[in-house]
Amino acid sequence: MEIIISSNTNKPIYEQITEQIKAMVMCGELKNGDPIPSMRALAKSLHVSVITVQRAYEDLQRDGFIETTVGRGSFILANSKEFYQEEQQKDIEHHLEEAVQKARRCGISLEKLIELLNIFYEEDT
Repeated sequence: MEIIISSNTNKPIYEQITEQIKAMVMCGELKNGDPIPSMRALAKSLHVSVITVQRAYEDLQRDGFIETTVGRGSFILANSKEFYQEEQQKDIEHHLEEAVQKARRCGISLEKLIELLNIFYEEDT
């Protein structure tokens, strides 16, 4: 499991760890039941504080991506992919809501907004 920490971002290190592990689950690199490194091992390999990794693991556990058992370690959970997709959808909904509010303020019609969305959606295919 390779995690790369960037110092060229405003994102806290624990969020970088969390997002990269979630992304590994989404792409299938990490699957249900796969072990992840202990907090100490990951902290040592990334040259960060154990507390930073602990915060990332707590967030992953809270979001349903991992399960940690004392004496056994931390493992990927089966339903984590669905949780991640739901989390991503909420983020997209937030951005769309902001876009709609801005479009209304600027007098852009719903039809024009849908047209723009279709252009952006089809652009990368």
